[in-house]
Amino acid sequence: MHFDIIIRNGEVYDGCGSEPISADIGIKGDRIKSMGNLRGATAERIIDCTGLAVAPGFINVLSHAWEALLHDGRSLSDIKQGVTLEVLGEGYSPAPLNDAMASEMKAEQGDIEYEVTWRSVGEFLQTLVASGISCNVATFVGATTVRVHELGYDNKTPSQENLRRMRDLVRTSMREGALGLSSALIYTPACFATTEELVELAGEAASAGGIYISHMRSEGDSLIESVEELLEIARRAKTAAEIYHLKAAGKSNWKKIDRVIESIAAAKEEGLQISADMYTYTAAKTGLDAAMPPWVQEGGQQAWIERLKNAAVRAKVKSEMLSPSRSWENGYMHAGPEGIVLVGFKSERLKPLMGRTLAQVAAERGRDPAETAMDLVVEDKSRVEVIYHWMCEENVRKQIRLPYMSFGSDAPSMAPEGAFLRSSAHPRAYGNFARLLAKYVREEKILSLSEAIRKLTSLPASNLSLVNRGRLAPDYYADVVVFDPKNVRDTATFELPHRLAEGVHHVLVNGVLVIASGEHTGATPGRAVYGRGARK
Repeated sequence: MHFDIIIRNGEVYDGCGSEPISADIGIKGDRIKSMGNLRGATAERIIDCTGLAVAPGFINVLSHAWEALLHDGRSLSDIKQGVTLEVLGEGYSPAPLNDAMASEMKAEQGDIEYEVTWRSVGEFLQTLVASGISCNVATFVGATTVRVHELGYDNKTPSQENLRRMRDLVRTSMREGALGLSSALIYTPACFATTEELVELAGEAASAGGIYISHMRSEGDSLIESVEELLEIARRAKTAAEIYHLKAAGKSNWKKIDRVIESIAAAKEEGLQISADMYTYTAAKTGLDAAMPPWVQEGGQQAWIERLKNAAVRAKVKSEMLSPSRSWENGYMHAGPEGIVLVGFKSERLKPLMGRTLAQVAAERGRDPAETAMDLVVEDKSRVEVIYHWMCEENVRKQIRLPYMSFGSDAPSMAPEGAFLRSSAHPRAYGNFARLLAKYVREEKILSLSEAIRKLTSLPASNLSLVNRGRLAPDYYADVVVFDPKNVRDTATFELPHRLAEGVHHVLVNGVLVIASGEHTGATPGRAVYGRGARK
């Protein structure tokens, strides 16, 4: 037998949760062709993995990598952790776009600039792969994107004709390879969608073999009710459903996680296919839009900024920011100004504020923190990227143990160089997966290594109905990570986030070495991974 590559002498984890075996892996072209004792076989390249773990490439279930990949296709921060598939499209997806949306996407670009030449999901995936990427990519179609395409940013109910066109967009996107329908319901204009609207769109995706995945309407004060809404959508749309980055936000809500787990268990007993994903940190990253009520943001970013210039509007916004609410997700209350860290601005004048808390900047300016948040949005002409410290470590550990839990960084895949250094970052962009293997597997022993690998590979592949991905087995694509389980670790911190993980020795994507002996080879073999409803 002759192969292109033989991976030899490693401890092989097949991705299904079983204990490792000592085996060789023979790779020809983009596929695994044989596993077992291949001592008599030859190969163009033999990789000695003595003392190392060999696993399927990891799947990042929630990635915001697409803009970063258009700028730098190496996917360095994730590839260096063993991630071979980036799943895109949380609520907002890169497509479908109309001309106005494409112009808006171009106008709102920050540190990274690119041409918006695509309109459909299929065109986007082709464009991204053609640009040269080291990882595989897949995407959901975003309910927000579909809504903006037909209704803009206004708070209004779609007519039957609107809804028909929205369903058509979902159907077309599924045929072009989308994995299902996603939503992000704490943000405008997504929060204006009713449960009925989401059932209609999720049902369309389900009829094409996709799932419904959601950043729920609340992860804090109305967390329990939001889980119930997701379960209702799953029932009525007859679809599998997943909760994006499961969490209980705000100290007063931490205890609610037990009720959430009970609700999911009951739904699974009922026969619903419910899963969840998470990142391995107690802080979130989003914008200051999550600190202000939806009504002030209706109409889009420019309308929001213009309203914040009005004294009467500002007084009302401030009053609502300082009051608990069950009608919108009040990130300001959940984290407090001391727990909100400024990490991303468009304006060069404001970039020196990165790394400071909202409370610190307010004190320096002699202003109230809520007023300062509004000032910064107006000054930067953006939503301003921030980190919210609002979860607890006990819940992180509890969630990691759940058998249906997979993992997503909720971040772009970047590099500690160039344009990426013009903004700060959340350490999850560089360490989410390595942190799982180092802190929660090796150090705290919350999971066995074989179970952690299952949650990073075959579990999400099964949830997303990916064909021949997520396992090490003959005829599966040769997406492989080789790492040192004794030394793999995250090095990124909140203070120094742009630091690559360590301990991954080799990574193959579609049978091509992308990381060899810890270094990026420059190879860009990444492909689009399509949902099962795609018409190839």
